Amino acid sequence: MLALPVAAVAAPVKELPPKPSVGDIVKAAKPAEWRQLDPANTLYMELPAGRVIIELAPAFAPNHAANIRTMAKEGYWDGLWVYRVQDNFVAQWGDPRENKPKALGTAKAKLEQEFTVPMKNDTQFTRLMDKDGYAAEVGHSNGFPAARDPKSGQTWLAHCYGMVGVARGNESDSGNGGTLYAVIGNSPRQLDRNITVVGRIVSGMPLLSVLPRGPAPMGMYDKEEQNVQIKSVKLMADVPEAERTKFEILRTDSASFKAVAEAQRNRGGPWTKHAFGHVDLCNVPIPVREVK
Repeated sequence: MLALPVAAVAAPVKELPPKPSVGDIVKAAKPAEWRQLDPANTLYMELPAGRVIIELAPAFAPNHAANIRTMAKEGYWDGLWVYRVQDNFVAQWGDPRENKPKALGTAKAKLEQEFTVPMKNDTQFTRLMDKDGYAAEVGHSNGFPAARDPKSGQTWLAHCYGMVGVARGNESDSGNGGTLYAVIGNSPRQLDRNITVVGRIVSGMPLLSVLPRGPAPMGMYDKEEQNVQIKSVKLMADVPEAERTKFEILRTDSASFKAVAEAQRNRGGPWTKHAFGHVDLCNVPIPVREVK
């Protein structure tokens, strides 16, 4: 008789020791480790379903941020639309009409690209020690995921989930901030250094990410009634105090934020069976809390 093979017995999976979770770290963060949004560089975009809050990053795109502030003050986006929602990519808003677009007011119609800026512009960079396929160094700067190249002396914002960029045509200087988009899918880092990134959404991402996907190529809505009308876009500084929604951002140069990154890099606890000791730039959460 042939001997039957003995079934291999799987080795028991060892549980990793408990470690503080991101939630534990954020809850224990000291008051001084949080910063408030700057009213002069925070946009309130009012959609039918609620408010989307965008924090601008003038250190990385000073000219575009200034142009966007001008448009907000003059009500450029009021009555325009979210007209493109491409699955696993972006939601885009502005004026899709090519024949008779809305006047820009005193805002500039053309700006030189700000794909990168000198590293000297950024004085708050906190480096992640993990390797990155798109840049020599990555980390966070004052609440924004950033990358840099010490050889060229340039730095830029990364295309992570929730980041806001300036749409353009083939020409590098064909974007002025009038048409913006937010990343709603897997981080398209191939866009880094190819588009001017002006900030990120700190609240209201679900209002954009759940919008119906556009049926036309590139996620465009092909019928006017599909467009999502924008009630208004205003600077927080121009909104009465009683109508403001106040948020704080965990300082990305704080000890608690470094602990947040480490918690993502080496997860512990009963659920995790293998910790990789690595974290991708776009997978490090930037904690935000509402101040009642």
